[in-house]
Amino acid sequence: MTPRPADQIVHKAAWLYYTHGLRQDEVAQRLNISRASVALYLRRAREAGIVNISTSTHLFCTDMMARRLEDALGLDTVWLVSEGRLAPDPAAEVPVLAASVFLEMVKNGDRVGVAWGRTVYAIADAMSYADRHGVSVVELCGNLGSPYAYRPDQCTMEIARRLNAQGLNVYAPLVLSSDALARGLREEPVIREQLDRVSACDMALFSVGTLAEDSHVVRCGALSPKELAAIKEMGGVGVIAGQVIAADGTWLDCDYNRRIISADFDAIRAIPRRLMVVQEDEKLEPLLAAINGRFFTHLVTTARIAERLLERLNAKADEGEPARISA
Repeated sequence: MTPRPADQIVHKAAWLYYTHGLRQDEVAQRLNISRASVALYLRRAREAGIVNISTSTHLFCTDMMARRLEDALGLDTVWLVSEGRLAPDPAAEVPVLAASVFLEMVKNGDRVGVAWGRTVYAIADAMSYADRHGVSVVELCGNLGSPYAYRPDQCTMEIARRLNAQGLNVYAPLVLSSDALARGLREEPVIREQLDRVSACDMALFSVGTLAEDSHVVRCGALSPKELAAIKEMGGVGVIAGQVIAADGTWLDCDYNRRIISADFDAIRAIPRRLMVVQEDEKLEPLLAAINGRFFTHLVTTARIAERLLERLNAKADEGEPARISA
C-alpha cells in the first residue's frame, strides 16, 4: 500500500537512518527538520512496523512517472530515484535502492539467477544480510579469469552470502577460443545441467552492459577492442549476461556470441520475475534494446533515464508506431 502524504516524512527518516546508517542529526539536516522530530518519526516507524526495507521502497515507486512507464512498457513495477534531499546523486542511490527491492522480491525457497558487472556487484555490496531459507543463487553465465571483484562468480557468491543461500557457479569460462570448443563444452553434461537450471529460476537480477571502450566486457578481457569495433559495425548495442544484443533486443549472430557460455535468452525470459537495474545515463541505448527484447518485468533506475524513455515512447506514438523503441 502506498504511504499517505502525512507518512512520507516518517518513511524518509526511517530510510536514511536504518538503511544508510546516518546519525539522527544527519537525518535532521538532510530532511530540514529538528533532531527531536527525527527521534519521534523513528519511534513511529518502529511502532507502525514500517522500518523494514520492503515498506520504505514504496517511496520510490509512487511517482506518476513510474506509473506511466509501467503502463507504457507493460512492466510489473518501476522504482525511480529522483534528485532531491533524499537522493542528491540519483545514480549513486540506485544500487542501494535496488538491493532493498531485490530483498523484497526474494522469497524463501526461490532459485535466483544472477548476472554480473559493476552494477550487480554494487548491489551486492549495498545489500543487507537476510536469512532466507532454501534459497539458491544461480550464475547466468560462465566465468572470467580477471582479478575484478565484479566477475560472474564473485557477484553470485557475494549475493548468496548476503542471503545465507547456496551459491551455484557455472564451472566454465565465459568466452572460449573457438565456436566449436564452445559448442562442445555447452553439451558437456555438467555444463548443460548448470545452464538448464536457469529456466527453472523464480527470479533474475541483472543490468545491461554497454559496448563502450571502457565497458566491463572489454576491461575484463572478454572482448578485444578489435572485436568490439566489428560487433558495433554489425549492429550490436548492449550486453545481457555476457551476450551482445542488437537494437531490436535480439541475440546478435556474431563470432563472439557463438563462443560464449551463457544461458540462452529464451531461458532468461522464462524466469517470471526479472529485475533490471540501470544507473548510468550512458546505458540508455542498451536499455532501449533490452526493452525491445522484453528481458525484464521490474526496473530500478533514475527519473532522468525514465524521462528519456518516455520521450522516445511519445515520439513513437506520435508517429503511429507500436511501443517497440528504436535505439
